[in-house]
Amino acid sequence: MTTVDVPHGSRSVLLTVADVIVESADARSIVFDIPEDAKDKFAYKPGQFLTLRIPSDRTGSVARCYSLASSPHRDALPKVTIKRTADGYGSNWVCDNVKAGDTIEVLPPSGRFTPADLNDDFLLFGAGSGITPVVSILKSALGEGTGKVFLFYANRDGDSVIFAEELRALATEYPSRLVVLHWLESLQGIPTVDQLAAFAAPFREYRAFMCGPAPFMDAVHKALSSGGFPRENVHSEVFLSLAGDPFTDAPEIELTDDDTASAATVEVELDGETHTLSWPRKQTLVDVMLAGGLDVPYSCREGECGSCACTLSVGEVTMDNCEVLDDEDIAEGLILGCQAHPVSDNLKIEF
Repeated sequence: MTTVDVPHGSRSVLLTVADVIVESADARSIVFDIPEDAKDKFAYKPGQFLTLRIPSDRTGSVARCYSLASSPHRDALPKVTIKRTADGYGSNWVCDNVKAGDTIEVLPPSGRFTPADLNDDFLLFGAGSGITPVVSILKSALGEGTGKVFLFYANRDGDSVIFAEELRALATEYPSRLVVLHWLESLQGIPTVDQLAAFAAPFREYRAFMCGPAPFMDAVHKALSSGGFPRENVHSEVFLSLAGDPFTDAPEIELTDDDTASAATVEVELDGETHTLSWPRKQTLVDVMLAGGLDVPYSCREGECGSCACTLSVGEVTMDNCEVLDDEDIAEGLILGCQAHPVSDNLKIEF
């Protein structure tokens, strides 16, 4: 592996690989050492992800988002877990090449697939490598919270199960709080909506989190919807392969006097503080917040990771790309800060 000497942008950090753990026949965990001066920058929440810069013979590099499988409350070092996928350039390259002592360029933790309160009761669904952010939430809830955790974990067969030993150990450590149901396609077939609904039925008041292949996620969504789960209690993680380069700094946009004169005004609530900004219509909300010196949550700037999702409570925007949001998200006022441009003159937005 080629060692990186200088980050490609102001936000990324060069991290040393502390260890590579074989989790299953086709999955590896990459454990990172965090430099002392980057510890605040790499503080993370359960369920978040890291974006890695991976060398490419064709394009120079590709950016890939991998969920953190570690818990900030239980694990000394952060780790991402990566499973080989058919024709998956990034995942296969990492599994084949990365070893302890290597240096990888990484963006700070990001993502909204995180519980608001670890004391809640949780109903968790994972399939294949979708277990990765789910197990981070599971370990954090057990270690830091007080509620119960039920996990439905689907895989092709027994050899495909990631974190099998870790889950067994946790079930032994928390016998009254953790139940794990393993579902193996080789024995039970693909879980149906009715089967998932039957499993979920006793847990209607729990917070549900899911991650996995699209057909699995669709089935879980239908099962929870048919079972009367409140939509606000249902959370899903969706990743798309990033086409651009989030490691380079965003280019400055040249504004004319007309751009400035016609700018909208936006009130942004971020981390409990309200900021009033001028929002030129050719700029995105992320651009405007960065220019204003705010530590806005974002990763890809392409509308493909959902890290910059926020709630529009007053006003109207247009979005260049909002594929990661479904119709219900948009109906509830969710927008992507990196894709949003103002239509109204006055807006209010909350992160």
